[in-house]
Order: sequence, then structure tokens, then C-alpha cells
Amino acid sequence: MFSGLNKFLKVILPKRLFYRALIIVAAPTIILQLIITIVFFDSIWIKANKNITRSLVAQLKTIEEVYKNDKKNLDFFTDSYKNTFNFEIGINKKDTLLSSSGERKFSPMDRSLRRELKSTFGNNNYWFSTSKFKNAVEIKIKSENEILEFLVPKEMVSASSIRLFVLWTTLPSLVLIIIALIFLKNQTKPLVRLAKAAERFGKGDYVNDFRPSGAQEIRKAAYEFDRMAKRINRHLNQRSEMLSGISHDLRTPLTRLKLQLAMIKQKDLSEKMTKDIDEMEKMLNDYLQFAKTQSQESTSNVDLKNLFNQIRESFNNENLQITCEDKIYLSGRPLALKRSFENIIHNGLVYGKNVYINVQKGNNRLAIIFEDDGPGIPEEQFKNVFKPFFRLDKSRSLNKSGIGLGLAIVEDVINSHGGNIQLGTSKFNGLMVKISLPF
Repeated sequence: MFSGLNKFLKVILPKRLFYRALIIVAAPTIILQLIITIVFFDSIWIKANKNITRSLVAQLKTIEEVYKNDKKNLDFFTDSYKNTFNFEIGINKKDTLLSSSGERKFSPMDRSLRRELKSTFGNNNYWFSTSKFKNAVEIKIKSENEILEFLVPKEMVSASSIRLFVLWTTLPSLVLIIIALIFLKNQTKPLVRLAKAAERFGKGDYVNDFRPSGAQEIRKAAYEFDRMAKRINRHLNQRSEMLSGISHDLRTPLTRLKLQLAMIKQKDLSEKMTKDIDEMEKMLNDYLQFAKTQSQESTSNVDLKNLFNQIRESFNNENLQITCEDKIYLSGRPLALKRSFENIIHNGLVYGKNVYINVQKGNNRLAIIFEDDGPGIPEEQFKNVFKPFFRLDKSRSLNKSGIGLGLAIVEDVINSHGGNIQLGTSKFNGLMVKISLPF
């Protein structure tokens, strides 16, 4: 039972903290005002209205009885009540009561007046209308063969303080809710900024302009996030610098070895050793490329169509076909994205003959599909190829595949941009790489 109630509350309650906090602040105020209004309406206003109506009907009954006993002094009788109680009294001997009542069904004042008139004069012996005149109530009472007509001020039928009470109960509530909206907005702003900074940092952007603000607890969370981000950035920079330093340092002895091998007279041995050195240089280049993906690059607005045009010009290969009709802009690091796309295209051209790229634009996400006609990758190895230094030795030779950092770099860049990458079989029986990115 409680589990079902909990699920129902999760569905109907708002998801954002601002609106939940607003409900916590506004709901007690509104409920309190409703309770006060109901208690006042039931215990005070209705009872006061009932007493006022009963007093008025009693006066009308008294007027009827006085008129029955003394019909000669009619002018004195009507003038006296007009001057004293502000009544308008008329005697109509020819008129009859209307069959249709002027009572409003949902008016508390009409219900109270009908109840008192019915109990005092009986059924079908009265008629009244509270809506015919703006500031007066018309009442007709049947007395023997005559109709007594009264025009009574509305103040004598209903308490006039109800509007003032509703005004004073509504306005303060609205003012309190508006004040709560302003304060809640100011309190949730730091949380929104913290969430946006965490999102930017998760996408690989360096957050240097973030300042903790808000309540003490929010400031502490923001301060710890800032410290954590700086520690992670420092660790990444140290790793990149170490990889770059090692790669650069190893290039110097490799260059000297090349010069020495060029002077060796045994050409067969020289060619074999030169081939090994070239392979080592390629490994170092892959290391440097991996280090560059971790280097600091600011986020900017990337024109994807222009980026693919640059890639097409850099490859200058007729077997590369790119379909990107619309101009699409996304927030990202252009050099990192370009390097990732070039890795996938390079692999497709090395192991296949043709590479086909199709850019599809959705509502909030962008799908980039790379397809080639090469040998592909076994489905059971889809997860392994994203691991650093993993190589498919059976289908791809070491000379072609390098050290196995290509797809690891691609996955790292795509994930840092808030996207994902999937592998599959292309319609050309090769490898399909599908990249999804937000824009």
C-alpha cells in the first residue's frame, strides 16, 4: 500500500528542487488560509448572517402584525419604518406573488433568507430577490388578501465584512508566496550553477571561472567540487606531461640509431633494424596523440559541416564519402573531435577500401555513422577494442594497428563530450561505428 502511494507521489510531484521547495513553503500557507477561511465561514460568518436574517424576518413579522391590527394609520406606519430602519414598504391589494422565485441556488445569503421566511410565514406566502437591485433586497409577503412589499438594504440581510475578510486572507498569502519565490530562486541558483559546472567538467571542459555561492552547505559542496576538479586536472596534466616527455626523450636515441644504421655496410641487417625503429617511432607518435587528447583545449561552438570538410581535404581520398547536408553546431573541443573522427576514418581506409559517413540530426542529439567495407571486428571483441593497448592480432597485423590506442582515444573524447559510441556491422559487411553527441 505505502509502496504504491510512494510511486504515485513520485509521479505527481515535480522533479525540480525549486518547485518541490515551493510546495513545502506554499502548501502550509495555503492550507492554513483555507482552514481559517472555512472556520470563519462556518462558525462566524454563517452564524452572524443567520442571526441578521432572523432579526430582519422578525421585524417583517412584526410589521405584518402591526398592519393587521391598525390599517388606518398606514402613512404614519410606512414613514416611521422608512425613517427609522430605512425600509421601503408598500401595500398592493391587487398583485399576486410570482410563481418563479428570484432565489439564487448557490448563494448562502439566499439560503439563509429562504430558511427564515419559510419557517416564519410558511410555504408559498413569500417571494424575494437579492439580485434585482444592487444595494437592496426585494421581499414580498402575502398577508390575507394583500401583498406587503419591502425594499430592505442588503446590510440588514448579510454581513458586509466577508469581502474584507477574503481580501485580508488572500493578499497576505500572495505576498508571502511571492517572497518565498524570490528567496527560493536565489537559493537554487547556486545549485544550478554547481550542476552546470559539474556537467562542463564531465564533458572535459576546464572549469576555471566557478565561484562557490549560496548557503553554507551549498558553498561547502561547491568548494569541495572545485578542489576535486583542480586535483583531477592536475593529475591529467601530470600524466600528459609525463607521456609527452618520455616520447620526446625516446625520439633522440632513435634518431641517433637511424644515423648509425645508415652507415652500416650490411644492408639486410640495416633494413630490418630500420623497420623496427620505424615501428617504435609509430608507437611514440601514438603515445603523443594519446597525450594530446588529455591536453587543455577550450570548448567552443563547432561547425560540424566545416569540420568534415577539413577532414575531407586532409585525407584527399576519393574513397571517402561524407553526407552532411545541414549546418550543425555543437559545443565541444574541435581539435579533439577532429582527431577522433580522423582515427576512425584512417582505420576504415587502412582495413577497407571505402569509408561512408552519414550525419543524422535528431531532436536533441546528433548521430554520426561511419561505415567501411573492410573485414570488420568480431562481435565478441566490441568491448575489448576500446581498451588501451588492445590489438586484434589475428585479423590485423601489428604494422597496421599500431599499439591499440586509436579507439581508446576516440571513446575517451566522445564520452568527455557527453556522447556515446557503439560498434556494429555495416551494410557493406565491414565495421560500423555510431557516435551519438548532444547539441
